[in-house]
Amino acid sequence: MKFVDEAVIRVEAGRGGNGCLSFRREKFIPWGGPDGGDGGDGGSVILHANPSMNTLVDFRFVKSYTARPGEGGRGANCRGRSAEDLVLDVPVGTTIIDEDTLEVLGDLVSAGDTLKVVQGGFHGLGNTRFKSSTNRAPRQFTRGSDGEIRNLRLELKVLADVGLLGMPNAGKSTFIRAVSSAKPKVADYPFTTLVPNLGVVRVQQHQSFVIADIPGLVEGAAEGAGLGIRFLKHLTRTRLLLHLVDMAPYDETLPQDSVAIIAKELGRFSPTLANRERWLVLNKLDLIPEEEREARCQEVVDALGWTGPVYKVSAITGANTKALCQDILQFVEAQAELLATDSEAAEREREIQDAMQSEARERIQALADQRRSERRAAGDADDFDDDEDDDHDVEVVYRP
Repeated sequence: MKFVDEAVIRVEAGRGGNGCLSFRREKFIPWGGPDGGDGGDGGSVILHANPSMNTLVDFRFVKSYTARPGEGGRGANCRGRSAEDLVLDVPVGTTIIDEDTLEVLGDLVSAGDTLKVVQGGFHGLGNTRFKSSTNRAPRQFTRGSDGEIRNLRLELKVLADVGLLGMPNAGKSTFIRAVSSAKPKVADYPFTTLVPNLGVVRVQQHQSFVIADIPGLVEGAAEGAGLGIRFLKHLTRTRLLLHLVDMAPYDETLPQDSVAIIAKELGRFSPTLANRERWLVLNKLDLIPEEEREARCQEVVDALGWTGPVYKVSAITGANTKALCQDILQFVEAQAELLATDSEAAEREREIQDAMQSEARERIQALADQRRSERRAAGDADDFDDDEDDDHDVEVVYRP
């Protein structure tokens, strides 16, 4: 199955049924009068958050959805049947944006959330409606109205409390395997992780948090190097960023330089996201002689001038990961309690979320426009579909 986190679709609501122009005509009833019924309402299009879905791949192949129209009215005061609403299932965490106006219509962040994106047309009136003491045989009736039409952009951003940042091979997938039941692919080469992975970390009974692992970043990611920055948008919903650092890199890159590269790319992607709470996690300490570990870690902290929390772990052996997860749980629960009890803090968080998602959307669109311009300038415009993205061709196998 392909992991697709963006799709553009066209939705059209059904037209309302026309009213009927009819007169009652029965034997021995010379003055039957008008009996034209109303039409039925057209169907609306509603998006529904389905927790069993985790990709927008279906919307990459079927891009147009039309609700059924309402039936027309009939004689004998029979009203036309109203059409059923067309309900489209989308993954939880989907943001719906009007493609033409760029208005954010809604954000489906909980299972079962629904959003009506286009309204069905209203029914027309039959001539019975126009009967009066002075108009005994009305010939007026109205037609049903057209349904709304919209072009929508669907953006899926995974729902997680904590997000993992780091260079390729920093040990992010190994870390999420160590602290949760998630089993992402792990190998000794860069870019093993090609799509986001989610893991539920259970610290105690009935106490857990969700952690997200995204593909690693490299220098120049904001310009499309490596896998680019498209997956960074999945971190905009998180409350905490864990910056994993490889303390024994295979290419002998200084750990502090790796941190600086990621921080720079993060700031270019979204300054608001770059200012989120971020903890430094120094990983792969099992590869460093025990007598050198403390000095090597302190050297990195001093070189960065880091003043935030620092954790020294080994994801492959699980060393110190339990204490880190306990601290994460305390932070996440404290944040949740603050947002639930402080309306001002909740409003600030909504503003921050809006700013991060807006910045992410603008940066990703600017990068996509830049790529298209480069392709056209190179004369390769016919080889690419502007509506498709090469990154969507990643195959993902979901385990039961």
